[in-house]
Amino acid sequence: MTIETRIATEVRAEGRKLTGYAATFGNETRILDFSETIAPGAFSASLRSNPDILALVDHDSGKVLARTKSGSLKLWEDAKGLAYEIALPETSLGRDILALATRGDVGGVSFGFTVPDGGDTWQGDKRTLRNVVLHEISIVQSFPAYSGTSVQARSRQQRTEADRRIALLELEGSR
Repeated sequence: MTIETRIATEVRAEGRKLTGYAATFGNETRILDFSETIAPGAFSASLRSNPDILALVDHDSGKVLARTKSGSLKLWEDAKGLAYEIALPETSLGRDILALATRGDVGGVSFGFTVPDGGDTWQGDKRTLRNVVLHEISIVQSFPAYSGTSVQARSRQQRTEADRRIALLELEGSR
C-alpha cells in the first residue's frame, strides 16, 4: 500500500516547540483529478490505537525530530483538525528547523497516511477521508505544492479505471 501525504501550511515556534495543525477538517482541496476533504474524527481511531508516530523532516526517516512513544510528539484532534506539538531536540537538525520556523521559512507540515478499507467515500470526483492510519507528520522545508490551501497533495495512490467508472456511475445515480 502506498503512503499518501498532504501538506498544511501552519507552523508556529513557541520556545523550543513547534505547534500547529498537520491537517484541518472540512476544507475541500483539489488534488490532481479529484477533490478531497478530511472529515472530523478521521484520525481518532489511529490516535487511539497508540502507534509510534514520528515527526520527521521532509518525510525522511533518517531525520527524526520527535515521536509519540517518547512523548516528544503530541498529537490530538480538536474541532479544527489534527493538532501537534513537537518538542525539538537539542541537535543540529532541531536547531536548524527551529531557526527556519522562527523566521517563517518553513514551507509547512505534511502528514503521511494510508486509508484502510472503507476509510474513504467517493461521490463522483469528490473523496472524503473518514478514517486514516497516520504514520508520520513532517516539517516540510520547501513550499507546499498547492499554496493557499490548508491541506495539499504531495503524492497519492492512482485511481484505477474501474474506480473512475464507479465514481461516474455514483455521480449519475445521485442526479
